[in-house]
Amino acid sequence: MKLLVSGGAGFIGSAVVRRAIAQGHAVVNVDALTYAACLDNVAPVASNPGYAFEQADIRDRAALDAVFARHAPDAVMHLAAESHVDRSIDGPGDFIQTNITGTFNMLESARAYWTHQGKPEAFRFHHISTDEVFGSLPDDPAIKFTEDTPYDPRSPYSASKASSDHLVRAWHETYGLPVVLTNCSNNYGPYHFPEKLIPVIILNALAGGALPIYGNGLNIRDWLYVEDHAEALLLVVEKGVVGRSYNIGGENERTNLELVQTLCAILDRKRPKAAGSYADQITFVTDRPGHDARYAIDPSRIRLELGWRPSVTVEEGLERTVQWYLDNEPWWRALQGRTGVGKRLGVGG
Repeated sequence: MKLLVSGGAGFIGSAVVRRAIAQGHAVVNVDALTYAACLDNVAPVASNPGYAFEQADIRDRAALDAVFARHAPDAVMHLAAESHVDRSIDGPGDFIQTNITGTFNMLESARAYWTHQGKPEAFRFHHISTDEVFGSLPDDPAIKFTEDTPYDPRSPYSASKASSDHLVRAWHETYGLPVVLTNCSNNYGPYHFPEKLIPVIILNALAGGALPIYGNGLNIRDWLYVEDHAEALLLVVEKGVVGRSYNIGGENERTNLELVQTLCAILDRKRPKAAGSYADQITFVTDRPGHDARYAIDPSRIRLELGWRPSVTVEEGLERTVQWYLDNEPWWRALQGRTGVGKRLGVGG
């Protein structure tokens, strides 16, 4: 297939681009190159004849129309989004414009293109979203998010993603646009922009700085290795049922404190300090406003219908991730000067 991937220079998007090229697909990477994007993320495939890059902003409808006309994709994988909860607390406007208005533009450009092509049945618009749209779960392992869980977003970020999900479903029901949707748990792995928890902990540890944990560290997340997620996304765009949504989870629930302690233990082995453990640097800080207590996904649908399961445990994935950061210092050094990196955001007020 020829895939139009929006946000393909970002963390998850670039993993999709790299895997899609490896699987023999052609890829048109559409990215505005905002602060969290990095073309080095797709450098391993940039010279492939099946790869093309278009710098375009999904808030610019005319630019999107031109990309569709120029490249004639078989499917769209829409990942472009503002994604950092803390930044959404400080500046929600960018999240409204990109995640809601930008998704509207993507849908309208895709619909116009699809209609002009004669509404081919094989066309797909795959919208990639988050489990945060479902809100927060109680501390009961038996209760998990399913595809039928009511939406209950708690942050400007999750509210904007919930809005985009609703738009995608409406364009399917109203206009017949052939869509599939996915909602994923927390991703981690190589090329993770250094403002999220796991890269922050790794890089602060190596720099001898504090390892900040919000509140008491007991908030639970379901961790999904980004390469596993990319595999699942490509499976959904190829074989998912039109109009259906699929929850993609890592089946790896950990508290934030457990996660950080695991990272410290890995670093203690791979890059030991002169004295003590990296865990000595753990510092509890003021909690994030509206911090959801627990996320956990029931991935039964994608397992039973499409045969997908994550390939690594969180411990295996963290080993790979830490090693990648140790081996790729030039990549993360170049990003540390970008706006907001290394600063506490989203305190509220």
